[in-house]
Amino acid sequence: MDAERNVGIPEQDQKHLQPAAKVTDRDEDVQDISSMFRSAAAVLEIGQLVKDPYFTLFEAVGALEIMDPKMDSGFLKEDESLEDDFNDRKELLPEEMVGLMDQILCHEMAWHMGHPLSQSIFTSYHIDRLLWPEPKSLEDARFDRQVSEVGNGMLHVIFRAYCLALIKCCDHVHRRIGTEHYYEEEDFVSNLYNRNLLSNCDTAGIYLLLDEASQFTEGQSKMDKNLRNAILTRLALRQRLLRAMESDLNPDKAAQIQLWKECTKVLPDLLRTQGVGKPVKEAFSVKLQRKLASSVPPRPMVEIGFEDAQAFLSNLCRDAADVYHVLDYHGSSNILNFTYAFQSRKPQPSVYIRCLLQSLIFHNMKALGQVTITKLIYDDLAELVLPAAILLDPANGNVEAPHDPRFHMVKEMNGFVLRVGDPFLDIFRALCMNRSRTRRMLCHLILSWESVQVEAENLDEELRQYTGEKPLTEGEPAGTEIWSFPLSSWAYYYKLRQMEWIVQLGFELDIYQSNELSGMYWYLSQVAGARVQHLERIQTFVTRQIRQSRKVSATQKASLKNCFSFLEVALTEAAATQWFAISLSKLYTVLLHFALLPTSAEPLPYSTSELRHALRMRPFMQLSIPEVPSYSDLNAAASIPSEGEWSEATPSPEQQASAILEVAEEASRVARKEWEAVSKLDAETARCISCEEWWRKSVKDVVRACIVCCIAIATAKKGVQNAKGKPLKQVLKAEMPEKGKGYHDFWVVPKLSLL
Repeated sequence: MDAERNVGIPEQDQKHLQPAAKVTDRDEDVQDISSMFRSAAAVLEIGQLVKDPYFTLFEAVGALEIMDPKMDSGFLKEDESLEDDFNDRKELLPEEMVGLMDQILCHEMAWHMGHPLSQSIFTSYHIDRLLWPEPKSLEDARFDRQVSEVGNGMLHVIFRAYCLALIKCCDHVHRRIGTEHYYEEEDFVSNLYNRNLLSNCDTAGIYLLLDEASQFTEGQSKMDKNLRNAILTRLALRQRLLRAMESDLNPDKAAQIQLWKECTKVLPDLLRTQGVGKPVKEAFSVKLQRKLASSVPPRPMVEIGFEDAQAFLSNLCRDAADVYHVLDYHGSSNILNFTYAFQSRKPQPSVYIRCLLQSLIFHNMKALGQVTITKLIYDDLAELVLPAAILLDPANGNVEAPHDPRFHMVKEMNGFVLRVGDPFLDIFRALCMNRSRTRRMLCHLILSWESVQVEAENLDEELRQYTGEKPLTEGEPAGTEIWSFPLSSWAYYYKLRQMEWIVQLGFELDIYQSNELSGMYWYLSQVAGARVQHLERIQTFVTRQIRQSRKVSATQKASLKNCFSFLEVALTEAAATQWFAISLSKLYTVLLHFALLPTSAEPLPYSTSELRHALRMRPFMQLSIPEVPSYSDLNAAASIPSEGEWSEATPSPEQQASAILEVAEEASRVARKEWEAVSKLDAETARCISCEEWWRKSVKDVVRACIVCCIAIATAKKGVQNAKGKPLKQVLKAEMPEKGKGYHDFWVVPKLSLL
């Protein structure tokens, strides 16, 4: 160590810090310098640093990982080799070929599920041989770069073609996901570890190789028929998957659906022939991670069963075929309902399908690749608040005279579309995330809609001078002027919808504890009630417009009819949500008061009711309207006073429980009636033309939940009547459904039974 680095260290200790001789023999004695190091470090003053200019922070941090098998990918145990002794160019038996194809398919599905390539596909020696060194052309992507691959057709003809097609499929998936919104290492791991997935190679050559492999397999007359069919099935599946993924943005809906259905047809044969294969476990190794450009410690290989991989692939193909139905444009509400229903499927579509849906909706900055964002927003405004309105008249764009009011309308409306474009499209993007992220994104998004609502209110006031709008004078007190505020009303409606989704997703994701259910369902009823009142207000102005319409064109008449129909459906659905939430809130209020709900076995020393209320209301605290209820208001609405809080004139808890259950029973009856009315709507009226099957199933599940709720309330009433002074726990038992096991994830209905 030079003099500069020895500053502050006594001379008698400096000799101990000279570089030690290199240890070459394991039997040579090694001197422990720990005590010397500590004594030398003890003389350093606070803030003083001994630094080697060639020992950087990178080496310092890397040194922490050295010789730790959990952190050091280069660490070798006793008698362990750097690489496994596996010959990836050996002759393959037909059954080994089938087994390898199935193994690598499982790793591919593991990658689709969100696991890194380093723990899945890149653990294959054959894939590593094809991709490293990086091939400059398809011809370079061979298992043996040094000699001509002659003979061993199982490996060099069949398996090479299969692997190349698989890699190219991964390339298409990686590109599609990379162009859309997703969450790294939560939904998908995009790291390629300095490998190239044949992105520069044309697929035409791969199709030729697959055809050659199929012909080669068919010519193997001595091969067992079952093995030959198994190999041909896997080659056919790989070719069809490659064709479907390569053209996934093809606007030809029918052609794309057919491609994915062709993939689905092969899957039963794939599962049926799985048993004839023989796994080759030594063809995969985590030691290949040492060759990857990675900054993470070594991780174990991810292995999923073939049945699970086949089921995942089956769902992927089914979802991919269904997602193209979004290309049928029937208005913005149809797209929103499709996205909402599609992402609510169980199991939820994979990240590739969710990104594909985003691409289809927003392709080339046009909805579905055919409708401009302006038209999408205009159609939505016309359907909700501005039917047959002069503000949305396409002819306004032809006006160039600055003194014409329509000139200013166009200018202001263009600015409005520019302002609300991103928040409006972000609703669709949020719904395309995984369910937890959807809720989190909506919590942030409603703040944007709060700003949009405020700005839209000011714009509404400015536009009155151009539209000549007249106010209603039917308010209280008499003569009060009521203005429509169409743009602000539109923004407020979507803000309320997002608030409902946030609360409902909380039930689906099992965020709330059992003792919070009464309060959160009560709050949901308040938000849904606010939406009912808001829709009734909008309907009032639309009704006035219809009554005042004398000479309207057929197009304007259709717009008015469409708007009124939408408002009727939205009102019915909002009222159904409100009444069902009221019934469940009342039921849980009774169950909570009599301690019938299961509670956490562990105490919650840092949790109080007030803190939980603040946490649940946090996403809505910055909103101006609707007003967030205080803890005291929510607690009073969703609880029964305890004995110390009521006087002699106050009814007993049992009497209050009976009265509350009566309200719950009536609310559940009304909710069931409203939801049944919703379920009877035709697809066009319900705005679910492209997703009728999924939408109808969801509504029917809610109706079933209503029926079960009615039964639970009736059972609770009998329990209260049979108690006769005894603790209700002795006559009534409540069980909560497991997460995802109820009739509908938004509506958690307890199972009650009499003891």
